[in-house]
Amino acid sequence: MEPVFAAVVAVLTSCGVYLMLRPRTFDLVLGLTLLSYAVNLFIFAMGRLTVGAPPLLRGTADHYADPLPPALVLTAIVIGFAMTALLLTLAVRNRFATRSDASDTGEAAHPLSRREQP
Repeated sequence: MEPVFAAVVAVLTSCGVYLMLRPRTFDLVLGLTLLSYAVNLFIFAMGRLTVGAPPLLRGTADHYADPLPPALVLTAIVIGFAMTALLLTLAVRNRFATRSDASDTGEAAHPLSRREQP
């Protein structure tokens, strides 16, 4: 199970980085979302992938699940949703302001910064 889990994290990370390098704002937001999913899965895996283990110690248990990584992941999910909403709001505002979805354009693409040619 661990190699499959590691492969899923690797695929999510590589797809997220690839999409973040694209010149469109929607691709950037989607890439950041995929990268945050990969980080959340990685943090979750740090608490040991055990099936049927109790989350808290009762008596002398040899194998137990660590409750800290799921708590960190839940916090990261909430923060990730908020950041995705903020990025989408900024992307939509940029789209209407510049009439373009490109994220790598400079001042020349901004309609207010263009000077009239004589």
